[in-house]
Amino acid sequence: MNIKENLKKIKREIPANVKLVAVSKTKPVELIKEAYDAGHKIFGENKAQELSAKYPQLPKDIEWHFIGHLQTNKVKYIAPFVAMIHSVDSFKLLREINKQASKHNRSIDCLLEFHIAEESTKFGLNIEEAEEILLHPDIKTLSNIRICGVMGMATYTDDTQQIHREFAHLHEIFDHLKKKFFSGEPSFKEISMGMSGDYKVAIKEGSTIVRIGSKIFGARD
Repeated sequence: MNIKENLKKIKREIPANVKLVAVSKTKPVELIKEAYDAGHKIFGENKAQELSAKYPQLPKDIEWHFIGHLQTNKVKYIAPFVAMIHSVDSFKLLREINKQASKHNRSIDCLLEFHIAEESTKFGLNIEEAEEILLHPDIKTLSNIRICGVMGMATYTDDTQQIHREFAHLHEIFDHLKKKFFSGEPSFKEISMGMSGDYKVAIKEGSTIVRIGSKIFGARD
């Protein structure tokens, strides 16, 4: 399996305006370095302690994305360096990210995670919960975070129409929030959707960030 060739192939398939996050969770540092040496610098991890252990061993110009469920007590492990957190699902978490980011005098980009799948995965907001976060009286005090868009995962299914529906729904949520809360903010522009099995559908439905692991690094360990 050739990581460099895999990256080339995927980059040919995705438009220039779509960001590719190479999902390196469970993969050893050596394989991440191989992808880095092939010219790729954006990686995604889903466990805070695994990411904080890998960080010191790898080049510092890597743009790290956190894509997994994040507990508030784990934010401190990644706050010094993470570029974007895709999985914000509560005001409490947003406040903790802000607190830890401020300790390092930096700002962290965040995406609100929505539950769009028809299967009952545990995490993700609905539109009412998201509005509650955005209308929170303290939201304006969080000066060390920036909400840049939305994230969601489609149902794991072979039914392409269903996946189209779910991704289209996330795009509608994005449009609604943009109009209601972020109309004057160019930084609110990201729709993170699409993984190894469904990124082509996601791109058709307007994804700006795809999170691809096994198509680059091979099946999960």
